Amino acid sequence: MSEIIETAWAGLLASSPWEYAAMVLSIVYLALAARENIWCWPAAFISTAIYIVLFYDAVLLLESLLNVFYLLMAVYGWYEWRYRKSDKTGRAISAWSPRRNLLVVSTTSAVVLLAGYLFGRYTPSQLPYLDAFTTCFAVVATFMVPWKILDNWVYWLVIDLASIYLYISRGLYVTALLFCIYIVLIVFGYIRWLREYRAALREQSRSRP
Repeated sequence: MSEIIETAWAGLLASSPWEYAAMVLSIVYLALAARENIWCWPAAFISTAIYIVLFYDAVLLLESLLNVFYLLMAVYGWYEWRYRKSDKTGRAISAWSPRRNLLVVSTTSAVVLLAGYLFGRYTPSQLPYLDAFTTCFAVVATFMVPWKILDNWVYWLVIDLASIYLYISRGLYVTALLFCIYIVLIVFGYIRWLREYRAALREQSRSRP
């Protein structure tokens, strides 16, 4: 155990300033997203631009491509929250049915198996199936955030737990630490969104004749 801690500590000390900058901006993004603050998207844009390079250097090719997608989604998220408003407070929080979640999970899992096989066979990608799992499900979860789907927090919890192992295995200790912090912020975000979602449902039920 002491050797693991020493290795992790040495990795943290050896990490680049860019990885620390990306970590801070990522925390800012998630904290602001949990509070439905539109300024989360500029923070996401800058942090993902840094991670594109970091993951490419670590030969996590799908993760690098994923962050290109995140970059574009940061622009989309800004637009979605700024201009597509259901009321004066912005887009309302909603939730997917169990049937829809099952369909999404089943379809995405099939894509994970295909992507993992292709990248494992034809590219030097490390841990291709785990890389594919975190990448493919992150694409789905990323769309859920600007649409304000409550279930996104559950998806991110599973994705981030898997990502912690992935990043430690590639020596990205600061990023692994970031995802440990994410777990705490995810719980906070889910509780806050769930509270608002239930309050909106109660308000709708009272307004019905």
